Amino acid sequence: VSKSAVLSSLDLSWISKIQVNQPAVLRRAEQIQARRTVKKEWQTQAAWLLKAVTFIDLTTLSGDDTPSSVQRLCYKARYPIREDLLKALNMHDKGITTAAVCVYPARVGDAVKALKAAACNIPVASVATGFPAGQTHLKTRLEEIRLAVEDGATEIDVVINRTLVLTGQWEALYDEIRQFRKACGEAHLKTILATGELGSLTNVYKASMIAMMAGSDFIKTSTGKETINATFPVAIVMLRAIRDFFWKTGNKIGFKPAGGIRSAKNSLAWLSLIKEELGDEWLKPELFRIGASTLLSDIERQIYHQVTGRYAAYHDLPVS
Repeated sequence: VSKSAVLSSLDLSWISKIQVNQPAVLRRAEQIQARRTVKKEWQTQAAWLLKAVTFIDLTTLSGDDTPSSVQRLCYKARYPIREDLLKALNMHDKGITTAAVCVYPARVGDAVKALKAAACNIPVASVATGFPAGQTHLKTRLEEIRLAVEDGATEIDVVINRTLVLTGQWEALYDEIRQFRKACGEAHLKTILATGELGSLTNVYKASMIAMMAGSDFIKTSTGKETINATFPVAIVMLRAIRDFFWKTGNKIGFKPAGGIRSAKNSLAWLSLIKEELGDEWLKPELFRIGASTLLSDIERQIYHQVTGRYAAYHDLPVS
């Protein structure tokens, strides 16, 4: 169900006096990084790696994307782990796929066609609104959303205009995201905050709260194109904003880290963080995604190692 039916009104009193305690956030982030992964017994269970697969928005956002490269990506999303490895783990009949595929608006039609050919109902997500900078005219950005939805995208990853955050124009940011929400129709709205460009953790919290008030289904850390992408300090602030919003409204908003999440071990650390900060309720694709292009390859490599006792050669595993 679209969040458009349960929009919160803008309430600047929620955020006007907020000041994030940066030293406390950094200490918490250090704890996570010191541990670096979930409990050891989790790490030894391929089940947790397979669970991580089901959270991935398998992504290609390159200037040289073609219909054939998108088709390969979709095939990999449909069959993320080699069949014999799944059989060895007795997981071959569980229907494991990635959560979505994520492409540029012009490639949405290619992805929809490829997934239909594979008889697969994996959602197609499209970045939009002048990705990654968000510096095109609002009219153009809204039209980009509409075109992506018309072509079959059921999830839209929008980028905000960072200028509005840096200059404290919270009402304008709210109004912009409300218009994105309306343009999405029934498609899910994932709002990318580009946290590496917002100037402070306090701004990250405020932008998170505004995005949720305006009807976002998810808030997302980064485009993957910034100098600084998904980091634990930023994630902690965003997750606590999600928790605060849930306590105040009863609405559960999803979280998507993206950019720089490349190793299986690192993905398990993210699962652990979600479990600790928001609880098991959020450990499902409806509320947690990982934006990644190369992570899946390392997860499959680690599963191959657990099954065979050796690491795969490059040619042993199919790639997208």
